[in-house]
Amino acid sequence: MDSKTVHDTNHVSDKEPHYSSEQLAAIRRYEADVCAHMEHNPHRLAHSMSVAKTAQHLALVYDVNPFKARVAGILHDWEKVAPVAAQLEKARALNLDFGVDLRLVGALVHGPIAQHTLAVRYPELSADILQAIARHTIADEQMSDLDKVVFVADAIEPLRAPAQALEHLRTQVGVWELDTLFWETFVEGILYVLSTHRYLYPRTTDIYNTLVMQRATTKEHA
Repeated sequence: MDSKTVHDTNHVSDKEPHYSSEQLAAIRRYEADVCAHMEHNPHRLAHSMSVAKTAQHLALVYDVNPFKARVAGILHDWEKVAPVAAQLEKARALNLDFGVDLRLVGALVHGPIAQHTLAVRYPELSADILQAIARHTIADEQMSDLDKVVFVADAIEPLRAPAQALEHLRTQVGVWELDTLFWETFVEGILYVLSTHRYLYPRTTDIYNTLVMQRATTKEHA
C-alpha cells in the first residue's frame, strides 16, 4: 500500500500550511519573479499560480512538504512562455536527449530545460524541487511523492478547461491514495494524447509499461 494513505478530506480541506517567515518571503519572491517573467502571458501566469495552490493542497492531503510543492508549482512552467523554437534551441544547447527528434516533443522540453536554468537562477532550490519541475509533464518510472503531487496538480488545477475525466480526478483527491491518483492522472494524459491524434512520445509507453509491472508486483505482495 502507498505510504501516503487516504485522509479525511473534510478535515484536510481546512488545513493550512505553517510556513516560516523565510519560507513566506521565498514564496513571495518566486511569485513576484514569475509575475514579471510571465507578464505578457496572463493565461500561463494564472495557470502557474493555480498549480502552485493545487500542489500545496495536495501536499497537505498526502503529507508531502507543502513548501516544496508550492514552489515547484509556481516555477514549473518558467520556460514555457518562450516560443517553442527558442525552447528547442535551449534544449539543444543543454544537450538534452529525448531519444527522438526534438521537434517531435516541443511541448515536453520546458520541464527538463527549467530544471537546468532554474538551478542557475535560484541555486537555493533543492534537487527534489527541480526534479519535480522536470518531471511534471513527462513523468518517470520512479516518481517521488513530490513529483506525483506536482504532476497531478498541473493536470487537475481548477482553471483547466472543464472535462469529465478531470472532474472525476478532482473528486478522488483524498479518497484515492497518491499512487493511484498519479497513475489515473498519467493514464488520462495518455488517453488525451491518443484522442487528439497527437504524437505519443515513445518514452511515455516505456514509463506506462514499467508502472503497470510495478503496480502488478505491488498487488501480488499486498
